[in-house]
Amino acid sequence: MIANLLNSLYELDYQQWLETTVGHLSDRNFDQVDLEYLVVELESMGKSEKVSLESNLAILLMHLLKYKYQPQKRSDSWRSSIVEHRRRILRAFKHSPSLRRHFTEVLTECYQDARQDAKTETQLAITTFPEICPFALEEILDPNFLP
Repeated sequence: MIANLLNSLYELDYQQWLETTVGHLSDRNFDQVDLEYLVVELESMGKSEKVSLESNLAILLMHLLKYKYQPQKRSDSWRSSIVEHRRRILRAFKHSPSLRRHFTEVLTECYQDARQDAKTETQLAITTFPEICPFALEEILDPNFLP
């Protein structure tokens, strides 16, 4: 009965479900915890962190490409975006060092997305941008690096 009540609470009022679950965990009432949805939420949190990292990386790489291959249009906006997305990535690493492994795993895929986005935003031919990322890992993460 409690599981059914919690399941419906999860579906009806997420915030209340969350507060109730935290209360049960804090009070060590583990038999009252809705484990099924708790596992779903924890998995979702991990995926969300990875998706955020991928998004920030693709945007950072796109602006690095634009900065390098369209120097006549460099702007404070591009530099600001580079700084901001690099900062977000480094902050994610600070809070979750294991995300560095995911960063290296998705770098190639994110670079290809950035390459396509740079092509779209600059109207330059896709061949303008190298097929393989021209930036070293250290450069991508270096707060002082601009191509």
